[in-house]
Amino acid sequence: MTFLPSVLQAEYRGGFRIHLTFNDLSERTVDFRPWLEGPVFETLKNPDYFRGFFVEGGTVAWPNGADIAPETLYQAALRARKRSGRPSGVTTKTRVRRARA
Repeated sequence: MTFLPSVLQAEYRGGFRIHLTFNDLSERTVDFRPWLEGPVFETLKNPDYFRGFFVEGGTVAWPNGADIAPETLYQAALRARKRSGRPSGVTTKTRVRRARA
C-alpha cells in the first residue's frame, strides 16, 4: 500500500509560509508562493486573504475554493527537509528543547 499524505494541522508562519503537520507526524514550514499563479490563486496573493486558510479534506484550503493537493505539499516538505538537513519532524524548537534536557 502506498502512503497517502494528509495535512492534520496548519499554522501561519509569516509571508506566504505555513507550518504543516502531516499524518505521518512529520512537519515542515512550506512557502506557498510557487503555487500562487492562475485565476483561483490570484486572491491568495493578498496577505490578509492568504491568512484565512483552514484545513479541510486533508489539505490546506481557502474560502474561494482554492487548495493545494496534500501530495504536492508533502513533496515540497520533503524537498525543504533535504535542503535543511534536518530529519523529518524535527524542528528548531524541538532541537532546542532536546539540547536543554
